[in-house]
Amino acid sequence: MPAYVIADIEVSDPAKYEGYRALSPGAIAAYGGRFLSRGGNMKVLEGDWAPSRVVIVEFPTAAQAQKFYDSPEYRAARQARAGAANHFNMIVVEGV
Repeated sequence: MPAYVIADIEVSDPAKYEGYRALSPGAIAAYGGRFLSRGGNMKVLEGDWAPSRVVIVEFPTAAQAQKFYDSPEYRAARQARAGAANHFNMIVVEGV
């Protein structure tokens, strides 16, 4: 069953964030993931959630998504991102 990693990011230091953007695609691909959305235009349809930047990545399974998150490749990306965002919220949700 596919699983989706969804992140809501408020970038505070775009130059520093570029290091994360350079490293994360390789980590995602290495664990079978693919971007579905990477900070595209959005519109709130209901509620008071006001995300700054939304990223959605599809993985073959939730287990693969977890392997990606725990991987040395993604740990390096997270280290590169340190201090570059006011907030970085991430969840994984199974699909149907």
